[in-house]
Amino acid sequence: MKFLLIAVNSKYIHTNPALFSLYSYAIHYQPELKEHISLAEYTINQRMDEILSAIYKQKPDVLGFSVYIWNVSMVFSLVREIKKIMPGVPIWLGGPEVSYRAEEVLDSYPELTGIMLGEGEQTFLEVCEYYRELYQQCGNAFVNDVAALNEIKGLHFRDGSELYKTEDRELTDLSTIPFLYHDLKPFEHKIIYYETSRGCPFRCSYCLSSIDKKVRLRDMEMVKKELQFFLDSKVPQVKFIDRTFNCNHRHAMEIWQYIKDHDNGITNFHFEIAADLLNEEELCLLNTLRPGAVQMEIGVQTTNEKTLQEIRRIMDVEKLRTIVARLHRGNNIHLHLDLIAGLPYEDYESFQQSFSDVYRMHPEQLQLGFLKVLSGSHMKKMEKEYGLCYTSQPPYEVLCTNWISYEQICQLKQIEEMVEIYYNSNQFTYTIPYLEQFFETPFALYEALADFYEKKHYFINTPSRMHRYHVLLEFAGEVSACDPELVKELLTMDVYLRENAKSRPEFSADLSADKEVINYFYRMEVKRRETGCHILKNYEEYDARSMVRMTHMEPFAYDIFGDNPTYRKREKRIFVLYDYMERNPLTYDAKIQLLSEEEILQDYDAKKASL
Repeated sequence: MKFLLIAVNSKYIHTNPALFSLYSYAIHYQPELKEHISLAEYTINQRMDEILSAIYKQKPDVLGFSVYIWNVSMVFSLVREIKKIMPGVPIWLGGPEVSYRAEEVLDSYPELTGIMLGEGEQTFLEVCEYYRELYQQCGNAFVNDVAALNEIKGLHFRDGSELYKTEDRELTDLSTIPFLYHDLKPFEHKIIYYETSRGCPFRCSYCLSSIDKKVRLRDMEMVKKELQFFLDSKVPQVKFIDRTFNCNHRHAMEIWQYIKDHDNGITNFHFEIAADLLNEEELCLLNTLRPGAVQMEIGVQTTNEKTLQEIRRIMDVEKLRTIVARLHRGNNIHLHLDLIAGLPYEDYESFQQSFSDVYRMHPEQLQLGFLKVLSGSHMKKMEKEYGLCYTSQPPYEVLCTNWISYEQICQLKQIEEMVEIYYNSNQFTYTIPYLEQFFETPFALYEALADFYEKKHYFINTPSRMHRYHVLLEFAGEVSACDPELVKELLTMDVYLRENAKSRPEFSADLSADKEVINYFYRMEVKRRETGCHILKNYEEYDARSMVRMTHMEPFAYDIFGDNPTYRKREKRIFVLYDYMERNPLTYDAKIQLLSEEEILQDYDAKKASL
């Protein structure tokens, strides 16, 4: 008997931890099942006929699909086609996209055998044993044993035209689930997802995690051993899928302390947290972690107090603002703050305020998302009262509500794209702050950028990265009181901060008059190694010509540096030396060093005088 478990992921770099959890649990408690269970992962970007053919070639006796909002349409299409070419193969589904509307799905898709509801580890194990026994009795010509299936908790299944629902399965003890990653080969170049808790203490109305309010924690000794495995294996990133990681203070502190004490200098750990729950002890510890060791995702969603109350989200906005500032103080944690458009009592003006509130907290990433109306959520139950209009097909995304129109949602979609290009890319960190001062609010800047893109028909193009710099220069030209020469310098700074551009940007100043001075700096840099006074510490084995190619030096006429730049012309230019071997672990910006003309020319003038 061969039970083929299938995941259809949104991207190649993603894996499906549920699939591996089901498999690991089953073979741990029934080792003989190992020869009967196979795993297959595909992506929604593959052609359906390609996936269909791959499944057929594996000759499964039973099929199981893990179903989520991103793959449900493709899975349902596959189910229909599979039944045509493998009519005798039972097909089971599981996952959040079918668990909360099992009867509706079974009615709509007679090709299905059944649905495993909720947490599926023990349920899957028992279903596998059920089919193994059937196979021993009658081969793969399966005939449902309704009595036997009814003994398995957590099922909704059909027998002919009859539908059956068994007793609900109790929640899983997380420490009974074996570790998923003893062999890392299947996960090369993919994100590693890891779970140390299930459930959430909060009741946010848009979220399915609110249904299960009982938080269960994995045994800490097991967690530490598993973290050490990731560290020893030098995994690039581990993404915790705990819904509110820091809802248990002791649990969070032990893990963060372990990460600090055993840091390998490479692995990054990603957490979803409720920032306003962080206390002083946690903040002090977090501020001491290696820069880049952890990143935090904080679901703010809105700063509108009435909306927060309506969606049953507990959050102190002022405390959040203070906590985020504290996290920033360590200059070591990548912060990702989320907003959701389309929530009840949040109109366009209110969302502008929420956006600007969160933007002023200066996260490294500001995620502007749109409400998804999920089956099983409280939001779904309130759709008529809120006037929720959303797409019939996944991801069931909001189109309009009693408070926001479809036209405004469309406008926010364009603003979202501007935020992705000009803020979340971290490629315009000098130019954007300058432009912000010409707009009443941060939101107004991105709104104006979106309007500019719309007017110029730039949304229909997919321009190169360098073209986006040119567009921003063009946009700045339409902003009154904006100094175009200053903007060119800011854009030049942004370009070279990220990369040692092979082709010099058209808007950058001509460097030909400075070539002799710049080249002289590099020649003197080689000589300074003898006294240990050299600046480029990672380039000792390279000659001057190589360093010119590997780094970059640029003169600037304006005061654009520091926390409070004046943006005025300087009395004397300053040179920026970009070191691409050393980068900021949070932003990936090159390390920069500011050198006055005097510092560079002192040796140069002395050399000229001696000739």
